[in-house]
Amino acid sequence: MILDRELTLEQFIQVVRHGEKVELSDAARQRIQTARAVIENIVEGDTAIYGVNTGFGKFENVQIDPSQLAQLQYNLIVSHAIGVGDPLPAEVVRGMLLLRAQSLSLGHSGVRVEVVELLLSLLNAGAHPVIPAQGSVGASGDLAPLAHLALGLIGLGEIEYQGQVRPAADVLGELGLRPVTLQAKEGLALINGTQLMGSLLALALHDAKTLLGTANLAAAMTVEARYGSHRPFQSDVVGLRPHPGAVEVARELREFLAGSEIAPSHLTGDGKVQDAYSLRAVPQVHGATWDAIAQAGRVLAVEFASVTDNPLIFPDSAHPNGGEVVSGGNFHGQPLAVTIDALKVAVAELGSISERRTEQLLNPALSGLPAFLTPQGGLNSGFMIAQYTSAALVSENKVLAHPASVDSIPTSANQEDHVSMGAHAARQLRAIVQNVQNVLAIELMCAAQGLDFQKLRAGKGVQAAYEYIRSFVPHLEQDRYFRPEVLRLREEIASGELLRVAQAVPSGTATPAKLADRGENDRDTTSRH
Repeated sequence: MILDRELTLEQFIQVVRHGEKVELSDAARQRIQTARAVIENIVEGDTAIYGVNTGFGKFENVQIDPSQLAQLQYNLIVSHAIGVGDPLPAEVVRGMLLLRAQSLSLGHSGVRVEVVELLLSLLNAGAHPVIPAQGSVGASGDLAPLAHLALGLIGLGEIEYQGQVRPAADVLGELGLRPVTLQAKEGLALINGTQLMGSLLALALHDAKTLLGTANLAAAMTVEARYGSHRPFQSDVVGLRPHPGAVEVARELREFLAGSEIAPSHLTGDGKVQDAYSLRAVPQVHGATWDAIAQAGRVLAVEFASVTDNPLIFPDSAHPNGGEVVSGGNFHGQPLAVTIDALKVAVAELGSISERRTEQLLNPALSGLPAFLTPQGGLNSGFMIAQYTSAALVSENKVLAHPASVDSIPTSANQEDHVSMGAHAARQLRAIVQNVQNVLAIELMCAAQGLDFQKLRAGKGVQAAYEYIRSFVPHLEQDRYFRPEVLRLREEIASGELLRVAQAVPSGTATPAKLADRGENDRDTTSRH
């Protein structure tokens, strides 16, 4: 991939998860060099410019002698690299390397080309600086985590390479790379940014899109196993309140359910007036999550194309230094933090309603199916405790979904007097996504068992997913150790493979499901609305 002005989420994933190599475009090199020339002119003069020849934060008014500027940048990195906690996953670090290089390549930060090239060299080699997860307050960017990233560039700290954690200097030497000696402004440019938040959000957003599609599939499977009505998903119903997410979710549900033999079998005489909310309100509940995901995508697209450094370099401005240097607030994480908090709630709700659908399957008073979906209740517990686990994860998500962005603790002697806590929110979002993957795995396992008691074929997408699940999760005749099966289902959800299987089945044009829809449309309008 050629790194220039634009970076999409799809490109990000190809690099971060699939190892696509990255190199700077010629235009990016020129932008970087032009901005660097402004810094060089400042260094040769005696004007105090924050971050170039002054101290940082509360020390902004302390001017530094030109002979000490390299030491200033070194001191900045080593003093700020004071994060704690478990190391961030490799994919998160890869995202940080890519996004930091992307932002610097836009030509408003004043670093040298070799600094950006070293970031990309580590990324392309699969050499990942060890970055503790905790320590960012998300105001002047993710200072502590990015300082740990910068440590690797100057040959300090540790780097994970080929499955081993080793001193950074040793790994750089093995790769034939030389540590960089940071010059004026470069250390500050490396750590003033939102790249931890951005990397976590990008990965979670990609996974949330897959999660939403899988949640729609799980809902469709449960609707079939529970003899639920398809009528609430029809376009005329949802069209009376046409939020974009609701419309899209309803469309996907109809595709998964197309061709159902189950729907026509209970058009009359099943004694139901209407289904539970967790079944008939799926377009509205899942649709709200769809809308939140779409908004997060818009925010992330802006962030990918942004310069989050401070101060900013404007090489084209008329100024004695050959360009203007401006202190601003582009490093502040609030746009991401608020977006991430909203996405936390939206994704958590997919788990909340999924757990309720699992209860609809397991509770014989609601389902009409064997209690806990076991043929020999009493001797066997069936999926009883699977619902406990689901409930535990949903409850945990309620704590994690509490907005982090409403908190602020002033730092740097009240110079940085409002912070975003966006990194907290982003780490919580990652945990919520993983929890919901497990919650959906439990629903899918139960829905497949529920479909085992059906004698008719489900909708085409549902049937394909059911048969795929049955290829590695056998029918439950008697109690067994099925945690490995839940974990395997979670892997199929996370990879998107289960969703691809269900979506690969063409819906057709004249199916029993559409006939069933017409039949339900002709029924007494008091039924199940």
